Amino acid sequence: MKPRYMLDTDMCIYLMRERPEQVAARFARCYVGEVVMSAITLAELEFGVACSAGRREHNQRALDALLEDIPAIPFDTAAARAYGPIRLATRERTRDALDKLIAAHAVALEVTLVTNNESDFAGYPGLTIENWAAA
Repeated sequence: MKPRYMLDTDMCIYLMRERPEQVAARFARCYVGEVVMSAITLAELEFGVACSAGRREHNQRALDALLEDIPAIPFDTAAARAYGPIRLATRERTRDALDKLIAAHAVALEVTLVTNNESDFAGYPGLTIENWAAA
């Protein structure tokens, strides 16, 4: 099954912490393999686990459970090539380096990026976004 959606880091954290009904209902309409995360997102999530003193084991289990349903896709040459135009178009924004990589990965895979931070991904050329957490 070809991926159709990529979850950004914030959406993954939201899923692990909140388990929102509206997002679960949206997932139910997808087939296995249609929803993925970028390896960049996985790296950010692993950093979060490493920083979570006192809750590290709990957070690692939550991340491992998420990965059972939402696999991480390697950042490849196509994603690297998609990064150039995205960074050029948004070069004045210096605080979102990882968001630009995630956006480039979604563009390269020709998937919709699912985020709860729509403004963070505004203005990225070729990127389609959806917010499954919106009411």
